[in-house]
Amino acid sequence: MITTAEQYHQAQEELRQLEERLHRLQQSHPLGAKGFTKAGIRKMIARLHEELAVYEGSQEVRQIEPS
Repeated sequence: MITTAEQYHQAQEELRQLEERLHRLQQSHPLGAKGFTKAGIRKMIARLHEELAVYEGSQEVRQIEPS
């Protein structure tokens, strides 16, 4: 779970690296090859997207709430 801006930025960097890795795998291994590896990377990407969305939503709520 992402709770700080530092963790948020780290997750964004990890997401970027995973997307690059998936792209390289897709280039080097055609459809059907390395399927489990690509699926695992996609699952990690989806998890990071979800965690980033939760953090972004919590930040929006904090900005809206009156002080």
